[in-house]
Formats: sequence, C-alpha cells, structure tokens
Amino acid sequence: MNPLILATLVTCGSILHSPAAAQDIDPKDWEGVLQQASGQTVYWHAWGGDARINAFIASVGDDLQARYGISLEHVRLADTADAVTRVIAERSAGRDDGGAVDVIWINGANFASMKDQGLLFGPFAQDLPNWGVVDTDANPSILVDFTLPVEGFGSPWAMFQMVFEYDSATLPEPPRSLDDLRAWIADNPGRFTYPQPPDFLGTSFLKQALYGVLDDPAVLLAPADDVDYDAATAPLWAFLDDITPNLWRQGRTYPANEPALGQLLADGEIDIAFAFNPGRASAAIADGELQDSVRTYVFDEGTLANSSYLSIPYNAANKAGALVLANLILDPEIQARAQDPDVLGFQTVLGLHLLDPQDRARFDALELGIATLAPDQMGAGLLEPHPTWMTRIADDWAARYGAGQ
Repeated sequence: MNPLILATLVTCGSILHSPAAAQDIDPKDWEGVLQQASGQTVYWHAWGGDARINAFIASVGDDLQARYGISLEHVRLADTADAVTRVIAERSAGRDDGGAVDVIWINGANFASMKDQGLLFGPFAQDLPNWGVVDTDANPSILVDFTLPVEGFGSPWAMFQMVFEYDSATLPEPPRSLDDLRAWIADNPGRFTYPQPPDFLGTSFLKQALYGVLDDPAVLLAPADDVDYDAATAPLWAFLDDITPNLWRQGRTYPANEPALGQLLADGEIDIAFAFNPGRASAAIADGELQDSVRTYVFDEGTLANSSYLSIPYNAANKAGALVLANLILDPEIQARAQDPDVLGFQTVLGLHLLDPQDRARFDALELGIATLAPDQMGAGLLEPHPTWMTRIADDWAARYGAGQ
C-alpha cells in the first residue's frame, strides 16, 4: 500500500469516530436483504447535471426493477450538500427512521461530514456479495476518501482522475505542468478558464494548482487548520493573481460547472478544458458534441485522483433496497457499461483479474475511444487533500475573485 495512504489511515482513524448507525438490517444476511428489498422504491440522491449520467442511472433503475423488483427514483441534485442538509434536518426533527434519502452519490467533504456526525448506515460495503471483485490491492485509494478511511460506510462504484482536454488540430503540444500552463495562459489570453468555486471541478483545479506550487505537498494530507495555511496557500493566490487577467473574459465570469466548461471547448471559445472523467471527451466525440481532434493528457507530475461512493443515511427508509442497489452497481455488467465511452467512460473499481472469463470479456471488448488515455498513460494519481482544504480555499477564492471582486 502507498505509504502516504497507510499513514493517512493511521492518522485519520484516530480523528473520526465510527458512527453508531442504526443496524436494523444485517448486510451479511443477503437473502434477508433481498426479501426485505422486494417491492421497495429506492430514492438515489445524485448529481443531475449531466445527461449521460442521468441516462445511466435510469438504466441501472431498469436493471434493479427487472432483477429484483425494486424501483429506483433519481433525485437530481445541483449540490450533494443538499442531500446532507436534508438528513441533518431530519435528525434534528427526531426522524431517526423513514428518512427521505436512501442513497447518496458522495465523496469528499460531504462524506466526511456525514461520517463524523454519525449520519451513515454501516459498515456494509465489505459485506456486499460483489465486494469480492473490487480491486483494493491495485487501488488502495478506494479505501480512503480525501485522506479519510471509508471503513465500509461507502461502497466505491467509480474511479476518477483529472485529465486535461485540448484540440490537437489547433494546439499540437499542450502545456504539461502548472508552470507551463501559467506561461501558456500568458501567451494565449482568453483561451483558458475553470469552473467557479465552490463547484467541485473548479475547486479541484485549485487543489491541482496547490500540488504544483507547493514544495512539500504532503501538508495537504493534514487538516488545513493543523498547518500554516496562509504560508501554504500564498503561492496559490500568487499563481491565480498572475493568470486571472488572462483568463476567458478576463476572469470577470466563470463557467458554472464541468458541462459548461466542456461546452466552451466545443464552441472553440477556449483551447484547454479538463474533467475528472478520463472518458468524457471520447463520449462527447461519440455524441457529436466535440471535434474528433480533441485529445486528453495529464500533467507530468500527476493529477488528482479519487473515487465516488454510494452511502446510505442512518435513517434511510429503504436500506435493504439501497444495499441491493450498491451491490448491483458493482456487477461486472453494470461496471462495463459505465466504462463504455459511449455511455460514461468511468474507470471501473473492479479487478479484471478477479472476474470470470465471460465478465472479463465485457471489458476486453470495450473500445475506450480515440481521446481516452490507456491506463499506462494516466501517470501518477495524486491523493486528494484533506476535505478541509476544499472548503477553505473555496471560501477564500470567493472572497478574492468572486462576483464583484
């Protein structure tokens, strides 16, 4: 295991307590889970800002109904924090069962907040029947969410790593480091931007920049309040001060999110975009949304990587159905569908060597797409900083560069 990950597990394990979630259903009794789940309607609260993701979730709902007689309702969120707020409000009102949120697509600060407050059901992930084909040896980071040990309170279902997207027809050689990007922005004013924090992707760009400006990025693995925050972030603000006047629209406005950033690339308004889904560009090309000359790349020093999880609130009304959903989405057929660039292009959490020949063939048959990097081209996956960095730098960014600044 990566020593940084191991150290983080040891350190953070003493920081977060294990929530005392209600255990009114036993994930180890899978036959009992299936019996209780039949006929339930599961309310999956997940980001609803991407048509492909929405269509994929709908297809999972079709499988859930066909295989298990369970209905799925996608509650589309603009911000995952909205679902967290709802669970907190229910607990404050004494609603400790029958909650409105059955499953949340979650990671980062939202997962940390719910886990720390004892708002999650579990542990359950390692008891799912399909857990045996999850590859924790090759991908130990799926056991750690933004430096925090998951401890079975979330089941990983997709892996992500930041890739930069560019049109090779107009930009033959893109900048492959943060310093090179700074110089390129200065030479090409108006041709780069990033989503406006606190949008997840926009704040992720700030964290990627922190990795590029810090002499010792290991400080990012500790809570922001435990280090000299001002000294650590000073180079970040200097970098942003330098590039902001040369951003798209002189940094006076920013795209709202990843789809809006991708649209700017598609419209030729910028030359470089980025995404956490390495297959996004190929999927967009397949849909006719991007030019077929668009390609992806990563920085030589690596790019941020993380996993997404399904977590179940402690007071979920339909825990059994939620468990079946979490297990279903780890099914090799569903995982291969998610990795198909014509669908999503997400990276699987499964170990292909752990699959039987028929399931392995599903992945072997996938054409990853002309813009998707091969696994051995993805470079180093940088550990996500402690979640306190994300919230603090987003707030500071708004004070420095937000509307009216």
